[in-house]
Amino acid sequence: MKILVVGGGGREHAIVKKISENPKVDEIYALPGNGGIEKFAKCVPTAATDIEKIVDFAVSCKVDFAVVTPDDPLIMGCADLLRDKGIAVFGPSKKAARIEGSKSYSKAFMKKYGISTANYEEFTSYEEALDYVKSQNTYPTVIKADGPALGKGVIIAKDEVEADAALRSMMKEKAFGASGEKVVIEEFLEGPEITVLAFCDGENIRPMLSSMDHKKVGDGDVGLNTGGMGVVAPNPFYTKDVETEVYERIMLPTIKGLIKEEAPFKGCIYFGLMLTKQGVKVIEYNCRFGDPEAQTVLPMLRSDLLDIMIATEEGRIDKVHVEFKDGASCCVVIASGGYPKEYIKGYDIDFSELFGNSPKAQEEAGFETDGGVTVFHAGTTVIHENDDSVYRTNGGRVLNVVATADTLEEAIGKAYEAARKIKFKDMFFRNDIGAKAMEEERRKK
Repeated sequence: MKILVVGGGGREHAIVKKISENPKVDEIYALPGNGGIEKFAKCVPTAATDIEKIVDFAVSCKVDFAVVTPDDPLIMGCADLLRDKGIAVFGPSKKAARIEGSKSYSKAFMKKYGISTANYEEFTSYEEALDYVKSQNTYPTVIKADGPALGKGVIIAKDEVEADAALRSMMKEKAFGASGEKVVIEEFLEGPEITVLAFCDGENIRPMLSSMDHKKVGDGDVGLNTGGMGVVAPNPFYTKDVETEVYERIMLPTIKGLIKEEAPFKGCIYFGLMLTKQGVKVIEYNCRFGDPEAQTVLPMLRSDLLDIMIATEEGRIDKVHVEFKDGASCCVVIASGGYPKEYIKGYDIDFSELFGNSPKAQEEAGFETDGGVTVFHAGTTVIHENDDSVYRTNGGRVLNVVATADTLEEAIGKAYEAARKIKFKDMFFRNDIGAKAMEEERRKK
């Protein structure tokens, strides 16, 4: 089979690596891919949002199956265009992707189908939005850009000054472009956050391992929101009782609601949840694998990913096994200095302490150690010089160091041990990934 994977981050590296394990796969193309993905796929310098070029490439190369993972091309209808050309796709239609593409749509959807979420109001006028915040006078308050914003379009304002700054940035200064022309203002929910990804074939749903993301840039959950600074899986707050509640009161009503909306969902659906004193509530949906949740969860998948994806497209996910390994996984994101604001690209990355001095050895190992650590490339590029390859930073979130182990404590320790062996100028990472999860595990004991 010829496989096409759209995207070029750590999530795509994890997906491409997993797909490459299927013996039916002859060739994988990644558009645009990155330095680490080159080990497993032919990278083609086409932007993930250039959906017409992506479709033309898929047709000309006679691709058998396409995997569209980033939010933007899905929201733009990339999966629809590929299916129109007779190419099977893992990824929802444009209509189904609205659950992520528009916060106001997703909130109205939840209200319509009785899915528990935070109370909210939506606005297209900066003045009206600010007046509402002032009239409520309840802080913290949550302000969300309506459209996609690379995981950064959510501001938790602690007071009126911060709320005004957030609204002005989104609606007046166009920090997120058209995505901020409409905003959703929500009540602030409190409790542990839980992420659950799930395979869905339009009618049936198969949840994956639960996980816990760490969105804030700094230790102790301080600073700006990011696309994600680290993840642990499974999430110790996701007990059997919580799992049952989520499946019956959130997952099933979501899938049935989308069918009623004439937008059956095929692909990976992301449930961003909060465990409040009033029960589990939905913070947000995503229409694709989370990043870096995918990098953390997929190494724990015992079943074959491509077979599951094909079954998802063919409407028979209920006929295949979706099995995960025992144990735990931890992902530590290594970022460029300045992220999530401005940062400099082009710094050489030194993997020698982790993988040895030979760049070839790094590639041949697939950036994987014998001890259960994998380094997924998120924002990197590679320069081939003679027989060597030089890896350089090319994004805000540069690398995802993922470790699997029998226990969460061991996985966290292994991930940090490996992360400290990687070097590039101005790099940084959070030092408390998994700390809250470990506290909960200790409390349970």
